[in-house]
Amino acid sequence: MPAVEWARDRVADLLKRLKRAYPDAKCALDHDSPLQLLVATILSAQCTDERVNKVTPDLFRRWNSAAAFAATDMAELEKAIQSTGFFRNKARSIKECCRDLVARHGGAVPKVLEELVQLRGVGRKTANVVLGNAYGIPGITVDTHVGRLSRRLGLTREEDPVKVEFELMERVPKKDWTLFSHLLIHHGRRVCGSRKPLCEGCTLLDLCPRVDVKNSA
Repeated sequence: MPAVEWARDRVADLLKRLKRAYPDAKCALDHDSPLQLLVATILSAQCTDERVNKVTPDLFRRWNSAAAFAATDMAELEKAIQSTGFFRNKARSIKECCRDLVARHGGAVPKVLEELVQLRGVGRKTANVVLGNAYGIPGITVDTHVGRLSRRLGLTREEDPVKVEFELMERVPKKDWTLFSHLLIHHGRRVCGSRKPLCEGCTLLDLCPRVDVKNSA
């Protein structure tokens, strides 16, 4: 059986089991608009979703549009997001991204991946988060959990997130792209951790080709 077909068969089983294990899997970043999700996703780099969700309610009360973020004082924005880490770089990314939104899209967040990744501070991962969760447009988000589990489960050997994304796009039904990312993220956080995966009792154990726990990554 060709590798892609074999992987698709495996994905069907993975999806069935993960959907049963995590029926409420969804984006963990609180948001009420595409712009809020875009900003929250930028803040989530090297930071927990829980921490971001503590920061964003006040942040979005103070800055409620792309124009507001674009015109803000950098020192004020940095102070508001300081607890998320790397706050200077994140503040610059948010401000520059929102300047692009105002200049190119009238302050609206575009619904096209190619337009999203043209915004400063926005890569494919962030773009897919926004498309999948704000607009319902399928996209595979390759964070550390998705990359790690995809390799452990034999769905890819790639290390580069973009290459992983494109391989998963061939193996996962398009309608499930967004959900598949959420399911792997949930499983990675709760069961299949990077250092000490809880293999015993894992719902995917008999589907997982991973044998050497110490040396696998």
